Order: sequence, then C-alpha cells, then structure tokens
Amino acid sequence: MTVHPAFPADATPADPLTVRIVDPLALSPELAAAWDRLAAEASEPNPFAERWCLQSALHLLDPERHARLVMVRDGSDGPVIGIMPIAAAPHYGRLPLRHVTGWAHPNHFLGLPLVRAGFERLFWSILLGWCDAAPWARTLLHVPRLTEDGPLHRALVDVARVRGGEAEIVHREERALLASDLSPAEYWDTAVRAKKRKEHRRQANRLAEQGAMRFRRWRAGAAIEPWIDSFLDLEARGWKGRAGSALASHGDTEAWFRAIIAGAAEAGRLDMRALDLDERPLAMLINFRTPPGGFSFKTAFDEEYARFSPGVLLQQENLDLLDDPAIAWVDSCAAPGHPMIDSVWRERRALVWVNTALSSPADRLRFAMLARIERLWRRWKAPTAVENEVESPT
Repeated sequence: MTVHPAFPADATPADPLTVRIVDPLALSPELAAAWDRLAAEASEPNPFAERWCLQSALHLLDPERHARLVMVRDGSDGPVIGIMPIAAAPHYGRLPLRHVTGWAHPNHFLGLPLVRAGFERLFWSILLGWCDAAPWARTLLHVPRLTEDGPLHRALVDVARVRGGEAEIVHREERALLASDLSPAEYWDTAVRAKKRKEHRRQANRLAEQGAMRFRRWRAGAAIEPWIDSFLDLEARGWKGRAGSALASHGDTEAWFRAIIAGAAEAGRLDMRALDLDERPLAMLINFRTPPGGFSFKTAFDEEYARFSPGVLLQQENLDLLDDPAIAWVDSCAAPGHPMIDSVWRERRALVWVNTALSSPADRLRFAMLARIERLWRRWKAPTAVENEVESPT
C-alpha cells in the first residue's frame, strides 16, 4: 500500500513549541517515544489514539481539509501532554457550516485524545487557544465519543466555562461494558437467564458432536499472520462480505487492519481468541488491552454454524477478562442495543459528542445559531424525549 503524508514534514511549531504539528509518517525517534510514553500515562486509555494504531490510519486524512496531528507540550521544553488528530470540516451534518472536528478512522470507536493524567484542563485550554488563532479554524471544536463525565469531558466543560461558553452535548449513546468484581462463572450466571444458559449448554454439546472443539488464544511471540488471515477470511464469508463491507472487501482497509493488528501484537496490546471445530475457526474476536481498561474491537463467526451460537460461546470464554488484575473494565465498542453483546455484558458505558465554541464574536454568533437550530430539531424529532437523550442532525 502506498501512503502519502498529509502533514508538513518540518513539524513547524506554532505558538512557540506549545502546539506542534507533526508528520506521523516521519516521526523522529524522540517524538515516537514521547507518544508511547503518553499512552502509558494517559488519564483515559484509547487504543485508537495510540501510535501503533493511529499512525497506520493517518495517511487517509485529507490535507485539503487542513488535517493535523496536533501534539501539545507544557511549555517549550516540557513534556508532551496531549495528542489529537483534527481536521477542518466544511459541513456540520447537512448544514454548510465550517468547523474543526476530532478525526477518526471509520473503525475507530472512541474519540478521546491521549492526554497525560492531571493535564486535562491545560490540554483543552491550549488546543482551543490554538484553534482560535488558526486562520483556517471556524465556529467550534466538535469532539466525538468522549466518555460521559470522564476526566476529559469534565475538563472540557470547565475550560469552556472559563472561556465564557459551554461544552454542549449534541449526541449521547450507551453501549455494552464489562465491569464487575464477580468471577467469570458468577457473572455468566448472573447476566444470562437460566433458560438461556441451558440453551447455550445444549448448543455447546451439539457442536462438540460435530468434531473436535477447542478454544485458542494468541500468545505473545507466536506468528500473527495466520490469525489475521483466518479472521479476514471468516468475516468475508459472512454478511459483511456479501454487503461489501468486510475488512477484506477493500485493499486499503485490509492493509490498515493487518498493520494495526501486527502493531497491537508488537506493543503488547493484543488479545485475540478463536473457537475452532476440527482446526477450523467458527468464531474469532479481538480485544485490545489498555490497562486499566480493555476494548473489544472486532468479532466474526461462521454463519453456517449459527444454530450453535459460536460467537456467544466464545464470549462466554472471553469472560476470563474478569480474572485479569490489570483490567478493570472492557468497552464492547458495539453499537447501542447490540442484540448479542447486550445480552451478555450487563453494564453500560455512556459516550457523548460535544461542541465547544471558538472565541471570536463571529464564531460565537454562528455557534449560538447552531445551538438554537439543534434544540429546535431535537424538539421536532422527539418531543417526548427526556432532556438527556439528545441527538444531533449529524
């Protein structure tokens, strides 16, 4: 795969070395090491913003949209305190409104920047001040998928108020989360109804009658390519392959996936599992371990064996994450209301999409007009919705 840098190669400083625009495809060893250290010291983990994952996607950013990988430092020779990919967007939903947005690959399921713990307010203050001064930045900073009431969300709310505005929640979602002090067996018995547990035992027994059934887990140091090949093949043979949305359906997406899984393995972040029948994978899943949390990134199963629920059987085995002392919770990365994972993982994680106005009078006027339009739109779309169940026209 040929990649083309979307960033100025000279890493030109802005606001004397407080904010720096870096080329992620030509990082110096010093900046690469600083990025990795930041991931280890972040206030909230996000594998999709770590170097091994984000660096493989950033060539997709469009330089015509003023795409930037922003690195924020505490002063001219202080430590790196935050990293966030941003871009200029010409439209806000269907509205022709220029603004600044946090950028993510379509397969990145969290929008948190990496920010050193304790520096959250300073990070947002510097970033917003830099956007205020950037001639291409307009109206607002849109940050998708922040953890609701997490350190970064609270800090953004505080900074916006100090600047004389608000951090407006324009969309909110909840998705499945695994977080419990129970043992895997206790959790399964508590989360899944007795009748359903009996059905899954029956399915496991019937599947075992079809051949040799076993669970496997990738181990550090083992070859990763066969696991990647198997996952891509398994996914492509299902409905995603027929719809043309499987990872292997497009060369760029497949190359990206291969790069990040290999990167996760090298970085010690990869937890990859399979349920096999006679050495043939029937279900596979990929977790990213980012202590104190984890992220369930991708899963696939063989639809020819759907009557045995191989994906659920593998998820039952996956509950041994509860025994990992380094992992306090695991984000499902699933769509809200996902019928399978919501029936197994009972906790929920709330994510919010947040807008914060830039500081010029024109920016604040446009922001106020947008906020009014969105309030009217929500009132029209869901007149009986409770106040905190907000949605955006985006």
